Amino acid sequence: MPSTFTSSLRSFALVGALLALSGCAHSVASWIAQTRVHQGRIALARGDVRGAELSYRLALKIDPHDATVRAGYVAAAADLAHKQYTLGDLQGALGTIREAERIEPKNLRLQALRAEIESASLKQSIVSSNYPTYRSAARRILEAYTQLDIANRAILRNLHRFSYTYDTADLTSAIKASYELELDVARNTNRLIAYRQLVSSGVPNAAGASSSNLGGTSLLPLP
Repeated sequence: MPSTFTSSLRSFALVGALLALSGCAHSVASWIAQTRVHQGRIALARGDVRGAELSYRLALKIDPHDATVRAGYVAAAADLAHKQYTLGDLQGALGTIREAERIEPKNLRLQALRAEIESASLKQSIVSSNYPTYRSAARRILEAYTQLDIANRAILRNLHRFSYTYDTADLTSAIKASYELELDVARNTNRLIAYRQLVSSGVPNAAGASSSNLGGTSLLPLP
């Protein structure tokens, strides 16, 4: 009889220990997941969308059923996808969206972002086939408009100088720079118009498409 009683006590003790360990393990996992969530929120506050997405993704691996973790991951992934999109990484953005859609397939923000990026991807493929060197042309135009900004700041410096020197030479310099800026703006506008025509309708082939064809129907899909 004593041995039976002792065995029962040992059995109850073992079950209790296992339950305690199980509860402790769950508490530790939950604490780690919430720590990752906190790190994700801090990263978002700092504008670090990639770090936020990583933190929430790690939290999701630890506690995949927690509603706060799931919602936070989807939101952070959407922010990251949007960032990738604005940096021109369309495929990376779509990959990030696909991962988030595994958690919340019917998320409206993800659906809208996916539609926008897929549309941009289609337009990019059309532009690339019509005008293979569009990237280098766009880079040169951006550089040209950056120079306009530099010239404009030079004019502002002259105007500021006049505010305390009262030297009309500063105004003369501003006027001269303004005339030059006006000419540069006109030249860049013409370049921008030509660039838009090439992007929209394609590069004339060597067989002799006339320049007037550049103003034809756009090959890009309607917005």
